[in-house]
Amino acid sequence: MIDLYYWGTPNGRKITIALEEMGLEYKIFPINILENDQFQPDFLKISPNNKMPAIVDQNGPHGEPISIFESGAILQYLGRKTGLFYPADEQLRVEVEQWLMWQVAGVGPMLAQNNHFKNYAKEQHPYAIERYFKETQRLFGVLDRQLIGQNYVAGDYSIADMAIFPWIATYEKLGIDISVYPQVQAYIERINAREAVQKALATSVQ
Repeated sequence: MIDLYYWGTPNGRKITIALEEMGLEYKIFPINILENDQFQPDFLKISPNNKMPAIVDQNGPHGEPISIFESGAILQYLGRKTGLFYPADEQLRVEVEQWLMWQVAGVGPMLAQNNHFKNYAKEQHPYAIERYFKETQRLFGVLDRQLIGQNYVAGDYSIADMAIFPWIATYEKLGIDISVYPQVQAYIERINAREAVQKALATSVQ
C-alpha cells in the first residue's frame, strides 16, 4: 500500500496516473493547498520542501517504509519498483529521463507562472504575462515537433508522458490555441483515452 499525499493539481495528477497505470494500491491523504495543509509539521517530515505530492511506500526497499517527495523522483521510484513505463535499457532510459526533466524543469514551472500571472495575480503585469505566455507557446512547439512520427515523447508510453500530460491538458486555461499544435492535440486525446488516466482524473479530491 502506498500513501499518497495529494491535491488535484497537475503535479498531483502525475502520481495518480502512474499509480493507476502501474496497478498499485494506494490511499489518498488530501493536502489542501488552499488551506495551507502543506505547511503542517507532520507533512514537513515527509516533504521538507512543503510541496505535494509526496508518497510513503509502506513496502519500500528491504521491506521498510520509505517517504519520497518531488514528483519526478516519485515517478522514477515507482518505475523502478514496478519495472513499468521506465526502461531498464540505459539508452532508452536516458531518452525517458531527459523528457521527464524537461517537464519538471521547464513545462511545470513555466506553465504555472503563465497560469498565475494570467489568471490569479492580484495586479496585471503585462511583461510577466507576455514572457510566460511566449515561453508556454515555445514549449508547446518543442513538444509538437518531438511528437512528429511517434505517439509518445520517448517512443513508448512512459513516466515522461505521465508527467507532461496533466500540464499540457490545461491548455485552454493557459490561453493556448491547441489547433496550432496538431501533434500535441492528438497526444492529449490519445492519453486522455487511456482507462487508467480516466480513473486517475476522476478522483474526488480536487
